[in-house]
Amino acid sequence: MTDVSAGIEYKINVDGNSFLLDRKKYNLLESILETGSITAAASEVNISYRTALNYIDKIESSLDIKIVSTTKGGSGGGGGTILTEEGYSIIKKCKKINAIMELHTDVNEIEAEIVDIDDIKGVMTIKNEDFKINAPLNRNYEIGDEILALISYDNIFLMLEPQTSSIRNILKGRIIEMKLENEIIRVKVDVGGVVLCSDITVSAEKELNLNIGKEVYIGFKAMSVATLKIE
Repeated sequence: MTDVSAGIEYKINVDGNSFLLDRKKYNLLESILETGSITAAASEVNISYRTALNYIDKIESSLDIKIVSTTKGGSGGGGGTILTEEGYSIIKKCKKINAIMELHTDVNEIEAEIVDIDDIKGVMTIKNEDFKINAPLNRNYEIGDEILALISYDNIFLMLEPQTSSIRNILKGRIIEMKLENEIIRVKVDVGGVVLCSDITVSAEKELNLNIGKEVYIGFKAMSVATLKIE
């Protein structure tokens, strides 16, 4: 069974209703899919049967859908539980996000809304409050769609002054954290209410004379932004 990272929560949207699906609940649904039994699935993810029912009820009531279908067996048994079409759809959405996450071990995740589409330039503009960037156009998306934007840490550059270049996204921010990890400094920058991480070398940190609280500019190409529609 897929091992979803403990820190990940998947925002599931269905007809205007939303629910944050954490690791336990995701693993429960996947176990039901594999075992055809709530009892067996609960045992596999190390929760009680009552807790499993409570998880299912929370998801169904929040999204106003049925995610499991249970049949009773006759005298000879044969009953079981399966995921409904909606329940299976939730699993597929989570797997799509997981696949992208596996390609980007260290990645910034931003939930945003598409506010503009430029067919000629092949880009779309996405926004989260005061945070607005360009990303490659996906022609299956429409204005108003909610998406998850993923930007790898090592695709983000730090600058002291904005520069005109092929970098499409240049944003002003403030450093809120710096941490040395394996000879690489991970810098967290608050940009318009969104926190982005950038990995830079120790020599680059010294050259830029970075410190917590310092104002900097971050830059990354639109093509560095991977997107996934949140349905």
